[in-house]
Order: sequence, then structure tokens, then C-alpha cells
Amino acid sequence: MGEQYISSSDEERKSLLARSRSGDMTVSNKEMLAAFAIDPDYDPYSIPLDKVDPSHPALFLNGTHWKHLERLRNEDPVHYHEESMFGPYWSVTKYDDIKYVDSHHELFSSQTKKGGIALGGVPDREDEYSLPMFIQEDPPKHDDQRKVIAPMFTPKNLADLQPLIRERAGAILDALPRNEEFNWVRHVSVELTAQMLATLFDIPQEDRMKLIDWSDTIQNLGDPEYFETPDEGFKKLFECLAYFQAHYEERKTTPPKFDLISMLAHDPSTNNMDPQELLGNVMLLIVGGNDTTRNSISGGVLALNEHPDQYQKLMQNPGLIPKMVPEIIRWQSPVAHMARTATEDTELGGKQIKKNDRVCMWYISGNRDEEKIVDANKFMIDRDNARQHTAFGFGIHRCVGNRLAEMQLNIIWEEIMKRFPKVEVTGDPVGLASSFIHGIRELPVTLRD
Repeated sequence: MGEQYISSSDEERKSLLARSRSGDMTVSNKEMLAAFAIDPDYDPYSIPLDKVDPSHPALFLNGTHWKHLERLRNEDPVHYHEESMFGPYWSVTKYDDIKYVDSHHELFSSQTKKGGIALGGVPDREDEYSLPMFIQEDPPKHDDQRKVIAPMFTPKNLADLQPLIRERAGAILDALPRNEEFNWVRHVSVELTAQMLATLFDIPQEDRMKLIDWSDTIQNLGDPEYFETPDEGFKKLFECLAYFQAHYEERKTTPPKFDLISMLAHDPSTNNMDPQELLGNVMLLIVGGNDTTRNSISGGVLALNEHPDQYQKLMQNPGLIPKMVPEIIRWQSPVAHMARTATEDTELGGKQIKKNDRVCMWYISGNRDEEKIVDANKFMIDRDNARQHTAFGFGIHRCVGNRLAEMQLNIIWEEIMKRFPKVEVTGDPVGLASSFIHGIRELPVTLRD
């Protein structure tokens, strides 16, 4: 087909996009998705190159984003999209270009007021829907606030957490049903990450699923299956704010402890945040702690089932787990993209980027760059240089909890291999309709005796 949109006119799309870009949170999710409806099975090689746009959530839900990214990598690695449901932006799809953008924060800003770190961010937003957070700041504020929570992720503290994570992983796996199908995401991936988050925040374990619910809310703000409008989703996020505001204020009055909320409450850089900034930083820590690890745990099970030769290799040599874990993270690429805003006119990949242009780094594409990663389209659990991937980002915004994520994956797989001959995928996985988080909502599996 020569046109990817199937049911709306240019005028309809432009009108809705203008409302959305103005910050109107009452724009109906159904209306927006209907206006930008596509056939997710269309062939990106069948349309003009300037029409190729990998950002539509339906492509990720359908698993058909790969060909779009492949074509852009091969034919136009720094590619301008004049029209998308997120507004105009540049796609950056090659490893080295992604690393350059991520490593030059002075040229490519993360600031909320300039559009933030995800496609669809609204510049200059300063209302109740604004969620400033340190990942959406530039130095010096970014550096000052990141330093507040960085001690949680030092090698010594991670070593101290290891026995607790192993104990919990074992208990979760021992409680799983045998010889009947269940959702691995809910019973294992979500459960382990939820328990870890509750520990890091030092909140009651019985509240752990609230954290997951709030994390899912962020990912589902634009999904009509969950919320009629983004405004409805924010009402649930304001419940999160009320919950953590109470803990934040209480910990200001008690001696400092080694948990994330106490750290925020006692450091001069973060002890006087307004409600939006508190909610933003809490959601950053929740989503960062949940989505990367959770989707890599699920993605690893799926990848091994889709590549039985690699699963056989693992069963013969569980000692490969430390190499397999970063390969799983590369393969899944749980954060599909990060966006930036150009702070001045600059050049990238031979293209002229203008000041205030939005730039999207497709981490998920950089992890398939054959010029940088040998056999990038193969899942190989014994890959050399397995940590050479884009999944955690580069520069000052590199994922602060990346070693904790790897540690949890190492432990869960060590404990899996002690207990089960195989975790068998026995149903179709259900993905997440998002071009930001590359996620898996359901993964039906069966553990055989």
C-alpha cells in the first residue's frame, strides 16, 4: 500500500495533533488512535522512504516495527518524519549516532520544558500534568538529584541485597503451579520487581502491587482499553502522589534511613520538591525499577523458547548465565526509545538538525546494528562483548540501576535452572501498545514435571 493511514484525512490528523500538542489532556484516546489508525501489517518497503515512521504503538504491539527500523538503518539512519502521531521528529537508528546524541547532552537536551525524554512530550508545559524528574533535566540539576539516589546502586549495597533477592526469587519460583498454564509476567516478572521496589522505597510489601499499577498507568495513558483520555490516567497517578507525599513528609521528620524516599526527603537537592516534581521522580524510580527488569525477565523466557538451540546450550551449561543476561537485555531492548531536543543548530549523520527539533534515539534499533554488533539479528547466549548494547543508554543519563537489573536477572535465571528443566511457552505472548517501553503484558507458560 502507498499510504499507511487508513481512515482519516490530513486535516483530521493535523487538527487532533494540534490539540494534543497544545497540552489538551481531554483529547479522546479513541479519537486519536482512530485518526492515526494504520494497518500494522503494511510493508514499509512499499511506501516512499519519507513516509516510513516506526513510532506508531500498533507496530510494536504487532511486532512489525522491526522492518521499519531496518529500512531506516539501511537507507536513512538519520531520518526526518514530518508527520506522526507525536509530531515531527528525527529518527536516529544506528548505534554510533545514538551514542553521539546520548553523550552530548549540551547539544541534545532532556529537559521536560523542551519536550522531555519520550516522543509526544509537550514543550513548555507547566501545569498539573507536568512531571519534571531528574532524567528530564540537564546539568547541574540532573547531576545534583541523580547523586541523591546513586548510593542505593553501589556495588557494596547490591552485594548486600543479593541474598534477599535470591531468597525471594526462590520463594516465587517454588510457589508456581506445575503442569498447568499460567502468565509468567504476572506470577514471576512482576512479582520479583514489585517486591524489590517495595524494599527500595521501604514501604509495606502488601502495597507492592500499587507500584506496578501506577507504573502500568504511565504506559497506558494513551490506550483507550484502559483510559478514555489521558486525564483519566492522571487521576490514578495523583493517587500515587498522595501516597508518596505522605511518606515523603513523614521521613523529613525522622532520622535518615537507607531507602529512596528517605534519601529524597533529606538531601538539600530534593527535600523541597513541589508535588509535580515529587510525583515525577517517584514515577521515574518506579518505572525504571519495574519495566526494564520485568520485561527482560519475560523477554528472556520468550527468546529462549524462540531459539531452542540457545535454550539447549543453556541447559548444557548454566555457567553461561552471566553472558546470557546482557544478551537478553540487548535482545529485548525494554526501553525502545529516548527522545531529546536540539539546543542549537547542529549536524548528525550528514543531516542538518535545527534548534528545537525533536530527536529520537531508537535504542531498539541500535541493538540490531550489524555494522556495530556482529550477527546483531541473532540471539546468542554466549556472545562475546555482550555488554556492547544501547539498552541502558550512554553518558550522564545512562541507567543508574543497570547493575541491579542485571543482578536480578542473573539470580532469577540461576534459580530457574536449579528447579525446572524448561520454562515452556505454551500460548501466544501479548505485547504492549507502546513505542517507548518494549514490553510483554502476557506470556503463557507451562512447567512440566
